[in-house]
Amino acid sequence: MSNVYEERATMIAAGELQWFVPFGREHCKSHPSAVNLQLRQLQPASELWSSDGAAGLVGSLQEVTLQERDKECWQLRKGVGPADNEVEFEEELYAAGNMVIWSRGSKNQASYVYKAFTVDSPVQQALWCNFTVPQNKKDEVVEQTVCIVQNTCVNVHSVSGKDFISPLPFQVSTLWPTKFGLLFERKNVASEDPVSPPREPLPTVFSMLHPLDEIAPVVCRSAGPFEASRVHYVSDSTLRIVFSSCQPSVIMTYDTVQCTHTVWALRKVTAEEQSMVLKYAHQVTTPQNLMVPGILSLHLRGISKMDSPASPFHGYSLQGQSRMTSSPGLHSRTHSPSISNMAVLSRAHSPGMATPYFSGSQRFNATCHSLLGRAQSLLASPNSSFSDSTAAPEAEPIVPELCIEQLWTEALPSYREKSCQASKVFITTDLCENKFLCFLVESHQQLRCVKFFESNDPSQLIFVAATTLPAKDAAPLENNDAMLVLEANGSLVLYTGVSRVSKVFVSGLLAPSLGLSSTTSQPCTPVETISTPAKAVGRHLSCLEEVVMPSPVSELKGSTKHHESSWSWPEDCTFQQGAPHVLALRDPVHNRVTLVSCLLLDLPTLPQKCLQAIKFILPKETAVKVLIKWYNIYNAPGGPSSHLEWNLFLTCFMTLMGYNTDRLSWTRNDWDYQLGSDYHNQVESRRLASSLHLEPLAATPCMDDLSAPPQLDPSAPLFPHLPAVFFVLHLVYEELKLDDLMRKGARSLVVMLQQLARDLQLKEYIDMYWRDYPSFIKAFKECCVIDAGKCFMIRPSFFQTEPPCVFRWLSSCLRGNAVTPFPYLPGICERTKLLVLSFALYVIGDHSAVTSDMSKYLAKVSAGMRGAVTMEVCGAHHGRVRSSDYGVPVLHVYSGFTLKDLESVPFGVALPIRDAIYQCREQPCSDWPEDVCLLIGRQDLTKQAHKATLLARNKSVSQKAPAASEADDEEDGMGDVDQEVTRLIWSRDLRVQEVRRLLQSSRPVRVNVVHLPEVSDHEYIEEKENKLLQLCQRTMALPVGRGLFTLFSYHPVPTEPLPVPKLNLTGRAPPRNTTVDLNSGNIDVPPNMTSWPSFHNGVAAGLKIAPASQIDSAWIAYNKPKSAELANEYAGFLMALGLNGHLTKLATLNIHDNLTKGHEMTSIGLLLGVSAAKLGTMDMSITRLLSIHIPALLPPTSTELDVPHNVQVAAVVGIGLVYQGTGHRHNAEVLLAEIGRPPGPEMEYCTDRESYSLAAGLALGMVCLGHGSNLIGMSDLNVPEQLYQYMVGGHRRSHAGVNREKHKSPSYQIKEGDTINVDVTCPGATLALAMIYLKTNNRSIADWLRAPDTMFLLDFIKPEFLLLRTLARCLIMWEEILPTEEWINSNVPQVRTHSIIQVPASEDVNVETLAQAHDYIIAGACMAVGFRFAGSANSDAFECLYKFARNFMQCLTSSTPTMGHYNLQTCLSMVLLSLSMVMAGSGNLRVLQLCRFLHKRTSGEMNYGFHMAHHMALGLLFLGGGRYTLSTSNSAIAALLCALYPHFPAHSTDNRYHLQALRHLCVLAAEPRLLVPVDVDTCKPCYALLEVTYKATQWYEETTVELMAPALLPELHLLEQVKVKGPRYWELAIDISRGTQHLQSILIRDGVLYVKLRAGQLPYKDDPRGWKSLLAPSVNNRNPEVRTFKPEAISTFTSDAALVSFAEYFCKPAENMKHKQDTLALFSAILYECVTQENPEMLPTYIAIDQAVQSLQRGEMCETFALWQIKLVLELCESRVLQERRRDPRGARGLLLSSEFLPVMKCSADHALDRWQALRSYVSGQPFADEWDTSMLACFLVYHSIPSVTKMAATDLEENSSFPELLLRFTQLGVPVRALLRVAPLLLKNADPSMGNGVACAIPIF
Repeated sequence: MSNVYEERATMIAAGELQWFVPFGREHCKSHPSAVNLQLRQLQPASELWSSDGAAGLVGSLQEVTLQERDKECWQLRKGVGPADNEVEFEEELYAAGNMVIWSRGSKNQASYVYKAFTVDSPVQQALWCNFTVPQNKKDEVVEQTVCIVQNTCVNVHSVSGKDFISPLPFQVSTLWPTKFGLLFERKNVASEDPVSPPREPLPTVFSMLHPLDEIAPVVCRSAGPFEASRVHYVSDSTLRIVFSSCQPSVIMTYDTVQCTHTVWALRKVTAEEQSMVLKYAHQVTTPQNLMVPGILSLHLRGISKMDSPASPFHGYSLQGQSRMTSSPGLHSRTHSPSISNMAVLSRAHSPGMATPYFSGSQRFNATCHSLLGRAQSLLASPNSSFSDSTAAPEAEPIVPELCIEQLWTEALPSYREKSCQASKVFITTDLCENKFLCFLVESHQQLRCVKFFESNDPSQLIFVAATTLPAKDAAPLENNDAMLVLEANGSLVLYTGVSRVSKVFVSGLLAPSLGLSSTTSQPCTPVETISTPAKAVGRHLSCLEEVVMPSPVSELKGSTKHHESSWSWPEDCTFQQGAPHVLALRDPVHNRVTLVSCLLLDLPTLPQKCLQAIKFILPKETAVKVLIKWYNIYNAPGGPSSHLEWNLFLTCFMTLMGYNTDRLSWTRNDWDYQLGSDYHNQVESRRLASSLHLEPLAATPCMDDLSAPPQLDPSAPLFPHLPAVFFVLHLVYEELKLDDLMRKGARSLVVMLQQLARDLQLKEYIDMYWRDYPSFIKAFKECCVIDAGKCFMIRPSFFQTEPPCVFRWLSSCLRGNAVTPFPYLPGICERTKLLVLSFALYVIGDHSAVTSDMSKYLAKVSAGMRGAVTMEVCGAHHGRVRSSDYGVPVLHVYSGFTLKDLESVPFGVALPIRDAIYQCREQPCSDWPEDVCLLIGRQDLTKQAHKATLLARNKSVSQKAPAASEADDEEDGMGDVDQEVTRLIWSRDLRVQEVRRLLQSSRPVRVNVVHLPEVSDHEYIEEKENKLLQLCQRTMALPVGRGLFTLFSYHPVPTEPLPVPKLNLTGRAPPRNTTVDLNSGNIDVPPNMTSWPSFHNGVAAGLKIAPASQIDSAWIAYNKPKSAELANEYAGFLMALGLNGHLTKLATLNIHDNLTKGHEMTSIGLLLGVSAAKLGTMDMSITRLLSIHIPALLPPTSTELDVPHNVQVAAVVGIGLVYQGTGHRHNAEVLLAEIGRPPGPEMEYCTDRESYSLAAGLALGMVCLGHGSNLIGMSDLNVPEQLYQYMVGGHRRSHAGVNREKHKSPSYQIKEGDTINVDVTCPGATLALAMIYLKTNNRSIADWLRAPDTMFLLDFIKPEFLLLRTLARCLIMWEEILPTEEWINSNVPQVRTHSIIQVPASEDVNVETLAQAHDYIIAGACMAVGFRFAGSANSDAFECLYKFARNFMQCLTSSTPTMGHYNLQTCLSMVLLSLSMVMAGSGNLRVLQLCRFLHKRTSGEMNYGFHMAHHMALGLLFLGGGRYTLSTSNSAIAALLCALYPHFPAHSTDNRYHLQALRHLCVLAAEPRLLVPVDVDTCKPCYALLEVTYKATQWYEETTVELMAPALLPELHLLEQVKVKGPRYWELAIDISRGTQHLQSILIRDGVLYVKLRAGQLPYKDDPRGWKSLLAPSVNNRNPEVRTFKPEAISTFTSDAALVSFAEYFCKPAENMKHKQDTLALFSAILYECVTQENPEMLPTYIAIDQAVQSLQRGEMCETFALWQIKLVLELCESRVLQERRRDPRGARGLLLSSEFLPVMKCSADHALDRWQALRSYVSGQPFADEWDTSMLACFLVYHSIPSVTKMAATDLEENSSFPELLLRFTQLGVPVRALLRVAPLLLKNADPSMGNGVACAIPIF
């Protein structure tokens, strides 16, 4: 008998045809070369001859061809783009003439030119190729390129813009792209010299791994059956490469002699193989030709030079090369004589090698020794091309790079034909992922398919026997895992692997059976390729009409590799005589192929899931049959309509399983099926028939119903696998139940499942399906017979008799019962897997559920074809998950689950997940990824993770400022400070404007001098100019403070220069506002007075640039001024770029150019800048740069350079910066000696020695910063002892080392003798000791620095040195510094107090000396307090220092100061700087008042240095506009010591004691610590309450303080946690105990912390006390009516359009809604709850629960899915996780649902089900007459978790069962006690005596 499951559909339909021409052809028409060609064709021959000479005539003759169109070729491929680009697009590479066009296009975008290339000679071949460029030791970067082959060279153009030209040393036949690079196939030259002696052939295949690499021969590793493997060069000229593949890396060759195809593995050559080839080549060398082994290298490296004047074959890179069209008369850009000659010389090994040894055709046909592994020697002959006189030096052999290894060889054919080479080769995959290598033998019209697979070693491939298919042409369809085959009769057939699927019908093409065999096809020029729908159709139709004309010369079909010919169809293609048929296939891309067009094989969702499941579980061979069968039915001509797809699917699979679908009523007739449907029985039969008084319709009875039940055909393909197929389809059904959008699909699938369950006699499954669809399943009664004698069914091990129910599993999980692993299909039931793991993680609280112990909750259904499926989910990221709440969103994100997907999950299943998400929303992790933040609904964290900045907001703010202020901002250089943030920080006054007024230096100062009557006009002018000179001392000192104030506040525009405010030294004299200038000559002005102030002005301008700005070397050079007057400003600008880290971008050439100018200021700024930019890196290039400017670091024999003294000082400090903290011995030794460097002869090292010694001491301290006594390798240097000697004096030690000769000659001017000049060496040595032993608390070293206790010793120490000693001692004893007045006074020696009180007046006591010593020691101790509490805003430190500052100020303003104005002013400046260090960035008003007071003092002793100190203090006070403050790290303290050295310059050119440029190093101590809350909705800064928790220290316990942000945070290492506190904003905790990286990243990005305002709350700025909040009345007013919600107020809580519409249409009372007031009130209450608690996603859940309960009350619940969800919600409320949360003392909120809503709904559901009393009828198996009883029974059983009849029968219920017995038995069945209390009365009341043991076989009858 015929099988009913055999293939019936014989043809499937493809998509519609699209007719288009190659895009490149259209583009070439408008190319300039096309116009030149047309003009050339119009010129007469005489003009061509006269213009171009012989070349023109030859060129004209060459252009004469039989074809009017130029030779063209093109290829298409799938678009290769970024990994995150999911849009599919196509790429076309078109070549014609000298042009190559690379274009792109997609379905949604028209084709466009991506790149276009024009070369100088005709393009032989164009191809894509990827080159691998090693980046690091492990990393590699893939460079995508286009290779254009010409006669003499290969042009390589990369996507990144790099261009390479590689000349060809031989004639190339074809280039092949591979995984490693290019393969060159050498053309076999036929005209070889026949009289030449016997020789071995040269290699034929070469490789090039990069355009800059040499072309190397490819070696072959082969082994015969009886010999060992050998390695030799590929030199067989009979081999032709026909195919290459990158993945897998294989090539296919064809042997023209044996007529066989061979597959080779292409890989990198091993070192052993390299040595074998090279060694063997040398071993066989004979004395007659000793120079021959290197001949291949000689040819490949040198001989290519004589082919053309191009550069040698090694190639060179052409950066930035333009692709302009070259006219035919111009030379190529590669033929540059200068480049060519240079390249030739660089590659030549010797002068003799530049002379060519061969010429013409002999270049690669010369006699050569065997390099191919064949032991044949060269015979000496006079005819040999080599002679003794031409013996070249031995060249280094070229090492091979690639090797091919044989994998498979085609069997030798029985007969040999020369024309059996494969014309097309490709790799395809079938539907079961089997791979085939297919090659088309066109002469035999065969497609030979070789199956291959990977072995245990992935690099090894195993090929099996080949299969031959009849084919005229073929093309793979990658997206469909199939291939399209053109058979000899013209039919198109779809294959998957070697399995035939069906014929393909293409609308508009002639069917093969309708065409006439005598019709001849006329090939035409190519017209069609894949194109985009956006192109104009009319234009292409006109092209088609033009090309339909037959060509006068028939084209011979050659290789289809480049598609040089094509065929087209007429516009109207009808089934008539002479219509064309398909001749060839080409250009397969995605699921489209040229001339066949689109094959749209996309499957609907439900059939696709079923297919995936069946394919997963079946053997491969059976799965292929099933898929082919379905394809035939689904893609039949005409195609199925949407409502017939599932019916087709059912028919197909029921047939394959052995069913006769004609005898099944539910598959027989649509009308009968409709009449018998549940919808007709419940709705139409009742309502419509009763209304019209009609007789009820009934389905036509089937004749087969009366006969015997049908039997299944055991020979059906799926019959043996029936249990496995049923089980996996059941799992798919469970997956569909978890998707509300697929509910209809689940209903459709259950029809087939219930039939299979009945036939397999699975009663538990039938009962489960009935409970899901009670009134639907009861209509199905048919059963089919399975013959037990004939059947051979395979029941797999994973099959379960207990039906897996995902809702039941989740319910057990919520009730706390033990759960078994739930089965799932990997890759198919992903939603089941995700939700099961989510419940295990959140409800059970098992963190191992998603990492190591997943098998406890999931049982993977395994199959033969899918053995290993990865089970890890979000692997390593779960290390940061701290609780089950946090794990759920992380799990969902890493599984690709979104909020949109969560909306389709049933509400009962989704509620625990939403609850976990809401808990995470309340208390999230601040460092979660962006996707997790998006899932939990925290827009603030999402934007924070997105790394957004306030840059765009700052621009908008500046645009809103008035025009006048814009002009002022541009003028004074301080307008870039963020005004919005400063207004929030200092909102009650105008202190920022006052600071700008004090620090501005771009406007003239007011010179107010009273004109006394006795003063002449001339004297009055001089007096005004003297006053102006005093004011200019202050103006020149302002830029240092301005640079600190505007620190990192500006993002420059790359196309605009940096605005530098002018340093204005003029004045205006009232009342006429006349100009006062210093250039009048009335007074003496110091020369070069403005040099250093201009330098500081440039530094201040450069420090505005933020480190995150996008600037480059070109922009830095662009800012270089043309005027020499501005050179000092540019020097400062360079130093500032180094301080903010941008100077590293300056090109080395520019650095060299700036240094060679010899400008002192530029050298200082550049050296300090590059050193600061390379802080602590020990960069060797910077070290060499600095060493040139330090004589001590140069060799003794080096030439002495005339380096300015200040440049040397800067270079020495630069060494300290570059080697900071490294403990470098050599530099430490040199710097230690340089501190005491003696003066040399002829005034060498005689001027400003103090600054150099200080710089050496500072540099030594930085090199050994904080090392203390752990100076490894420096014990012999005695560093502390030597520094102590420099500090206190003594005999000079002899110099050792390389510089001992330099110090032998004494100075002729300065006589210091053998003692150390402590006035020079003491400051540097003191600070060096302080920095080396910084924070070490080394008391022995600290005692060295203690102030002397006797008056005698006190006289020997300068007071300034006492300040340094006190500061150094305190820095060493860091932990002892206390912010108290007592501690500061304790540093004063007792000699001071005793001298004043106890010393008699008769003794000679210098009171002034004691006063100076006292004041300087106090100032030093104050500085130590400033360093200790820098940037902390410590109130105790501030009050203490402020008191001493007031004391010094009172002494300074007194009429008779005891210690002199200079000393008092110095001490006051140091205390003021200490105050500013403590309050750095805080803008403290009291410190500002002190600075402003001192700003006004311009007369008397107030010099340039004091003004600099005061305004530095002002700048530190407002550091970075309040965004920055100071750090107390070792590096920061070192920078502050260099910058705040307590000796300021006396005038603007003073650098004797300290280099002025070092004042700016305090920038290195600045760090961003301002946290700025920004509202995520408005993107505006706002106030937010912060809760900052300090770590416990020895001074205090763990402490929590509240700050109102924007606020400066303490140093991060002191903090435990920073938290945004509610209730106005969503809480956010940043845990610093796990690391400070996240908070540091926030602070670096302008400190922006995005916050989200809660619903109904107002910002602190609008509502400081919280009285205006919309939710405030609910707190203060106890009236119950306050919760009444007016729908009009919804807009104040949310702007969500859905919620606003819901309030408009469902919450407002209307005329027709008067009878539904309760519903309106309920909806209003629900809406109020959702918007106030900010969980609007719960609104659908509320409504779904209400609708489900109402349906239950009305008895209209035909499905129990909604009841399952209500059950899950109620069980979640009683679950362990909710109970623990309610017991949490921290007051955590409960479930998302309202506490009043759920009890009401539960009561209503219980009341509706309590009315049903027929449970005993179900237990006894009695039938139900009414459908209502059936539905209510199913609802009752589901709601109360009643087990099936079969399970209850096992409990042996007796007639007099008591409640304890019921409790015991039902507890064993898993029935909850709560349900048993409802069920027990029904079971115990009116017990039926006849029930007995009959329960065991009772089955519900429907």
